[in-house]
Amino acid sequence: MERQSRRQYTADFKAQAVSLAESLGAAGAARKLGISPKTLANWIALARAGGVVGNSKRRPVSDLEAENTRLKAENAQLRMEREFLKKASAFFARESK
Repeated sequence: MERQSRRQYTADFKAQAVSLAESLGAAGAARKLGISPKTLANWIALARAGGVVGNSKRRPVSDLEAENTRLKAENAQLRMEREFLKKASAFFARESK
């Protein structure tokens, strides 16, 4: 199962999308740009609040944090597989008796 990567938009694209939404309306602009109406609504709300559209409040993730997250996900996957194998071996052990 592969995760879909998040789409990245430039600050210029976001600002132009907000100005397009002011002229066409949010739903029409979102449809025309091929983005989610909720995403565009978030950008509009940020622009109205006086924030700069495009600046993220998230802090950058270090390499160690990214590796730690990847290893935690792999560990969870391996635990799930181990539990499945335990249940399967118990099932086949009962069936062979």
